[in-house]
Amino acid sequence: MNLAVALVVGLAAGLHAATWGMFKDAPYEGFTWQTYLRSPVIAGVIAVVVAAAGDFPSTDAAGIAVLFGLTYVIERGINEFYKTFLREEDQSKYSIPMQLSVRGKVVTERRTRLLAGVAYAVGVLAVVLFIDAIGDQGAGGLAVVLVVGSLGGWISAFGGAWKDAPVEGFQPFKFVRSPLVALGYALLLAALTTDPVYAAFGALGYTVATLETYKTFFKPNTPRGKFAGKAIQYPEWLERRYRFVPLYVAIWMGIVVVFVVALVEPHSGLI
Repeated sequence: MNLAVALVVGLAAGLHAATWGMFKDAPYEGFTWQTYLRSPVIAGVIAVVVAAAGDFPSTDAAGIAVLFGLTYVIERGINEFYKTFLREEDQSKYSIPMQLSVRGKVVTERRTRLLAGVAYAVGVLAVVLFIDAIGDQGAGGLAVVLVVGSLGGWISAFGGAWKDAPVEGFQPFKFVRSPLVALGYALLLAALTTDPVYAAFGALGYTVATLETYKTFFKPNTPRGKFAGKAIQYPEWLERRYRFVPLYVAIWMGIVVVFVVALVEPHSGLI
């Protein structure tokens, strides 16, 4: 894949993630360009590296659709891993701790958090290797997609439940929501790529993008869980944040067009 195109795809994925994050957080934490542009920069690097190292076709709509999802999930994974296991931050400003916690109680010992982070990373790697092994065996078809397509969603579901359930309570529909949405996207991506890892984890990227869009822009006045019950510190950003919405909509429209073109053009995949 052309690396210039990959960079544009990565910047788009990063701006998409940065915008819904800013929209939710700015009224409580304020806004800085440094924070806002962090995700685009990281995602741009990720997309270039993935495109250079991965087995992507020439720059076509199918490759762009898959790369966007993969870049999205890797950038979000790095971001959440850093917040959960590495970052040292006062957690009192949050209703739900962002650092690793057990039953809602923050794990303050850094060594314990690091060990937990290593264990988590090994677990995710094991899932990746499992899916990759299925691909190496030449397995394909609808049955394989149904098996592996929602695995990334289950990672998200268990991680979210671990963090949120001690404070908000366990919500069965919320728990299965990510795997179900991920499965739907996996079916789409499985028509565009023959790599089950790309399909499964690209689907998780789109799942995060979709669910965060719903929670952020369809419920704009509902505080996100980590700030529930907290006072708004920057009320001016309740209005200013809407200036970024046209960019967000434009990125979504671009992705929809890419998917339509990819599915209309000759393509091959697991199904």
